[in-house]
Amino acid sequence: MCGITGIFDTRGRREVDRAVLTRMNESQHHRGPDEGGLHLEAGVGLGHRRLSIIDLSTGQQPLYNEDQTVCVVFNGEIYNYQELIPELQALGHVFHTRSDTEVIVHAWEAWGEACVRRFRGMFAFALWDRNRDTLFLARDRLAVKPLYYGLLADGLFVFGSELKSLLAHGGLVRDIDPLAVEEYFALGYVAEPRTIFRQAKKLPPAHTLTLRRGEPVGEPKEYWDVRFSLGSACTVEEACAQLNDKLTESIRLRMISEVPLGAFLSGGVDSSAVVALMAGLSADPVNTCSIAFDDPAFNEATFAQKVADRYRTNHYCDLVASEDFDLIDTLARLYDEPYADSSAIPTYRVCQLARRHVTVALSGDGGDETFGGYRRYRLHLMEERMRSALPQSVRRRLFGVLGRMYPKADWAPRMFRAKTTFEGMARTSVEAYFHSVSILRGPMRTQLFSPRFRSEIAGYSAEDVFRFHAGRAGTDDPLALIQYLDLKTYLVGDINTKVDRASMAHSLEVREPLMDHELVEWMATLPSSLKVNGQEGKFLLKKAMEASLPNDILYRPKMGFAVPLARWFRGPLRERVREAVLGPHLEATGWFNQDYLRHLLDAHQSGARDYSSPLWTLLMFEAFLRNVLDAVPGVSVIPVTNKSRVPS
Repeated sequence: MCGITGIFDTRGRREVDRAVLTRMNESQHHRGPDEGGLHLEAGVGLGHRRLSIIDLSTGQQPLYNEDQTVCVVFNGEIYNYQELIPELQALGHVFHTRSDTEVIVHAWEAWGEACVRRFRGMFAFALWDRNRDTLFLARDRLAVKPLYYGLLADGLFVFGSELKSLLAHGGLVRDIDPLAVEEYFALGYVAEPRTIFRQAKKLPPAHTLTLRRGEPVGEPKEYWDVRFSLGSACTVEEACAQLNDKLTESIRLRMISEVPLGAFLSGGVDSSAVVALMAGLSADPVNTCSIAFDDPAFNEATFAQKVADRYRTNHYCDLVASEDFDLIDTLARLYDEPYADSSAIPTYRVCQLARRHVTVALSGDGGDETFGGYRRYRLHLMEERMRSALPQSVRRRLFGVLGRMYPKADWAPRMFRAKTTFEGMARTSVEAYFHSVSILRGPMRTQLFSPRFRSEIAGYSAEDVFRFHAGRAGTDDPLALIQYLDLKTYLVGDINTKVDRASMAHSLEVREPLMDHELVEWMATLPSSLKVNGQEGKFLLKKAMEASLPNDILYRPKMGFAVPLARWFRGPLRERVREAVLGPHLEATGWFNQDYLRHLLDAHQSGARDYSSPLWTLLMFEAFLRNVLDAVPGVSVIPVTNKSRVPS
């Protein structure tokens, strides 16, 4: 696992400033503390920070082809590289290392832009081909690894694994994109391809970007997408057998390592399944890492210990205090742009623990999206059955009125919140799903933002992100549609972002066997009834693992990886959240309705309503303004109160 960065002159061959490139590269030192390297030539500079995992002695980067005309910097792992090497050797390519990185160089020479279709793994890389005068960028299919880029006013193209490397260049204008702010307060993250800054973008998942000197920077090209055909006719028993085989293969590929390797073990279905299959593939005990909470409502440690005992793992467990909220500013600096998933706190802590014992850890991330595990999936399917009973025109009129008239009941389980149900019934399927996953729903965002800010976004809604992806989903199956939406939005913008930054902050590589693209493709051929069956989510995964895991691991209620925000904001963080939400940084933007901010605080802290998620979202936005906009190493400080830097 590594960090990459670079500068490319799109207009000519201006000399790249070594000091600037070094600064950009060193801003990501945490991603690769073992080694660093630069490549500079006329109009091109590439930087790399290395965390050594495979081919420790000869896998240094930048890495070149035989005559030094092709150069690559690479972050990630190509899991099928051992299969590709003999194929490329048969085409006449000579390998000088045992690393997966060199496969990229020769695959480019052999297959050009189509090389990415041959790679099975998690990756983001930049490749410079001197003979073709071409810079080629690529990102893996499910966006496990990040890649940011921006075109500066002077024609320089800059890129990096993290946004901080672009900021370290010094030339990126830090104008905030108001549409990104709308997305953040709806979703808790800024959705691909947007970033918080107008001038920077994220390369979308399964996309490449080709730049040629002297030509305009074009749009990224998609090279893969998942299609939910749902037509497989296999029996449950046949599907279980195939799933076991595919999971075992995916895990085996991700256990290739020359450094200590282990796994996260939360006690949930996904991580427990990964550990169970790892144990069957390893001659030595598996290293497993868990986080325990001193609040029983959030603690799954006993279930993790049960799995660890069953498979005799080397199990490590750290206790996290329920008052562990000291990471707020650390997280803001870590994520570089507003990010509001509070489970980043325990994720950061489990990565911190794991790095004391291993350099590589397998995770269970992606299991909910791939196998249909979220509780919201079952609730959405219930609503879909009700929606299908009446035409949309009737539902919108009837339930729209009932939703506006009925009082809110945030204290009740969702199925008993009639207002929420009525509002959901009045919407289309995509609108309803967006509404259900939004942190601040549409009416709340309308009240949150000032008239000035609403004029800036000119009617834009983060719901447009969902509409765009829904239009490309190629399915009207209710479950498949929202799985597709999550694969394009929540998995990429929330889950993968969280794990990448938290793990890389500790120089830990995390691998994701449940996000193997061949596994995802195969699952998309199975009928939705094998994913959500009645009220049982992850139906097939649980059936397949019944011989390997006890029922109280497989069939207990899902707990999640959460922190007690509601209690924090009424107790130890009461004053801190009030000072942040009503403080000078949010006020100086001119974007927020101060009366509504006071309402959120007063209603929550009095116990009248639970506004913990909106308040955390505001708290992390304020932390972003203080920690990222106010102080970025290597660039001039631009105060938040400088209105020329606020969109107007």
